[in-house]
Amino acid sequence: MSNDDLNDAPEGATAGRPVVRLKPKAEARAIRHGFPWIYSDELVTDRRTSGLEPGALAVLEDGDRRPLGLVTVNVKSKIIARMLDRDPAAQIDEAWFAGRLSRALDMRTRLYDAPYYRWVHAEADGLPGIVIDRFGDLAVVQPNAAWAETLIAPLTAAIMAVSGVKTVVKNATGRSRALEGLAEETVVLAGSVDGPVQVPMNGAVYMADVLGGQKTGLFFDQRPNHAFAAALTKGARVLDVFSHVGGFALAALAGGAAQALSVDGSAAALALAVQGAQASGFGARYSVRQGDAFEVLEALGAEAAKFELVVCDPPAFAPAKPALEAGLRAYERIARLSAPLVAPGGYIVLCSCSHAVDLASFRNACARGLGRGGRRSQLIHTGFAGPDHPMLPQLAESGYLKSLVFRLD
Repeated sequence: MSNDDLNDAPEGATAGRPVVRLKPKAEARAIRHGFPWIYSDELVTDRRTSGLEPGALAVLEDGDRRPLGLVTVNVKSKIIARMLDRDPAAQIDEAWFAGRLSRALDMRTRLYDAPYYRWVHAEADGLPGIVIDRFGDLAVVQPNAAWAETLIAPLTAAIMAVSGVKTVVKNATGRSRALEGLAEETVVLAGSVDGPVQVPMNGAVYMADVLGGQKTGLFFDQRPNHAFAAALTKGARVLDVFSHVGGFALAALAGGAAQALSVDGSAAALALAVQGAQASGFGARYSVRQGDAFEVLEALGAEAAKFELVVCDPPAFAPAKPALEAGLRAYERIARLSAPLVAPGGYIVLCSCSHAVDLASFRNACARGLGRGGRRSQLIHTGFAGPDHPMLPQLAESGYLKSLVFRLD
């Protein structure tokens, strides 16, 4: 049999669909047990497979020609195939999307009393490469895989039908898109956007720029960590570094902090943070400082500034394994520079959203940095993303966020 014969479609319900096949030595067990990805070195890439358009649907077979399910294929990506449905005959249409979206929505409506949350967390919600954040009657979709880009119309229709959302924004930016060979763009697919969206969370009001902000405009994943930190802040002075649109600082002010200072490199994000503080009634207790985080930390140290709570929530210093060592050094440096700013008996929150950094390595880097900053510490809490960011147990990458809270002597 020639390699080209591998793509002959089976008879019956899946007739007409291309077939892709695992290499004979590729391990099919993990896929049968729920692992959703097939890497490029695991799949036979004959002429027909190589000719499939990015995002094409195909039936995946193991090396013995037994069907494993329906996958989407992108030969331009290291993740060459993603499992969509265990049924090889599944029809990926508006009704199929509605089923997945309804299942995800049911959990969020049980968890939250207002419609502001991560609605779809990609593979963990059965929609590989798709992220949807909900802001009331507006939803922001990130189609980070080629198949989602190809099927954005039925996905959009299902979003509106299932939830009653009136406005859908496509935010097609970021590293994941580049890895899929996809172009970047942000566009309103339905409805209209008049400006930043007000988001009530943890007693504060945040302003989300859904068209021009980072990611979808707001980071819902830190919500429980904001709340834990806020419980420590009654009467406290708070420093929130890498604060984006107010992050931990606004939650701390809602929790009774005496004052809060936000530091970020983005003037636009800080302007939204100020708007959020004013909308929350915290404007008089809130201030911002724009600049490089490392430089501002060094400057605050030179000023002998002290805070009862210091928070550092940086972007991913190690988004992939090649950056791991450099990323750990950066986390250690953040801890070292921040440690002297914490008043005796105060607290520091150190966060990582790097996929490549495991919890133990991150904890060790933070502990080294605090020690080199001259402080003795107690780890009192370890936090993760909120339940609207569920983990797929078979996919470690779906559990990326780590938040460590230390008390310093």
